[in-house]
Amino acid sequence: MNMRANTIARESEPAAPGRSEAVAALDLLRRLVAEDPAEAAALGLSALSGALGGGALSRAYPEGFEADEAYRATLPDLQNGPASLIKGRRAPIQHVGISNFRLPLHWATRSGEGVTLETSVTGSVSLDATKKGINMSRIMRSFYAGADRPFGFDAIGAILDSYATDIGGLDARLALRIRFPMLKNSLRSGLAGYQYYDATYEMARTEAETIRAIHLDYVYASTCPCSLELAEHARASRGQIATPHSQRSVARISALLDGEGERLWLEDLIGMCRAAIPTETQVMVKREDEQAFAELNGSNPIFVEDAARLLADVLSADARIGDFRVAASHQESLHSHDAISVLTEGDYFAGATLAPHLFDSLIHRG
Repeated sequence: MNMRANTIARESEPAAPGRSEAVAALDLLRRLVAEDPAEAAALGLSALSGALGGGALSRAYPEGFEADEAYRATLPDLQNGPASLIKGRRAPIQHVGISNFRLPLHWATRSGEGVTLETSVTGSVSLDATKKGINMSRIMRSFYAGADRPFGFDAIGAILDSYATDIGGLDARLALRIRFPMLKNSLRSGLAGYQYYDATYEMARTEAETIRAIHLDYVYASTCPCSLELAEHARASRGQIATPHSQRSVARISALLDGEGERLWLEDLIGMCRAAIPTETQVMVKREDEQAFAELNGSNPIFVEDAARLLADVLSADARIGDFRVAASHQESLHSHDAISVLTEGDYFAGATLAPHLFDSLIHRG
């Protein structure tokens, strides 16, 4: 019984195509590729066009070949493919885009002169659960299309609108990282040199709101108040020379810009930091400057907690600043570890957890 059933099944199956039928099918596919390349591409035949043409593939780079509009229409675009191409869970993605795309941009300055700086761009959009991906090169093209304008939040906003509309993301974010130069005078010798400040301009746009923030790393020396008192005690009580421990320290200020009022320049934010903690590291130094810096540190000893509170004091007093965060790291010369503090105001930067490498990144690279 089983043998007969199998025999019947085999007899009911269609016969395998013969050579003549295969040749006819190949001819039909070749005609489709040659006469209607767009339809061939839609059927997934573009990758087979060389084989279907019947000739050997060329190994020479085609110097004179030009991709016209008709040819470009035949190119596969997997990132804009149907939802059936999605791998893994069909979940929305909060950020998808590019990081550390670099180009020179001309930045507006408080003086009006402007300065051209290498700029590192991180740009992203949110992605709907039903979309395969985005064309990331459009983010870069948006920057080159607007690279000739003076940069600040107005220019950043225009580019954000451009690529968000082009790509079709729901939310969009840009972060532009620069090293901003400012001429800094020495304390006593009359020399001057350029101090460089690591800064990031961030802009995020959703259906509900637009967020503008400046992030700034301020580098200063911190003399330990406890160590200073102990050193002075040794001198006074036992005639013993002693030096308090002091170290290079970094505070990262993150400030949301509040409303549409007077503009907050990066130079303004740097000035606030200098007013709060005057022991900023020096650029050009002669002996009289070094002595002056020792005196300045002796007059302004601070713990890491003091640093956070002093900076918070000047930030909260400026009407142009809304929510803010101060993350400070004193890279101890006494200990093998660092002393840290974080102070936030407002909801935007508040959080129960810290970014895992926040303090690892607060190392001044000179």
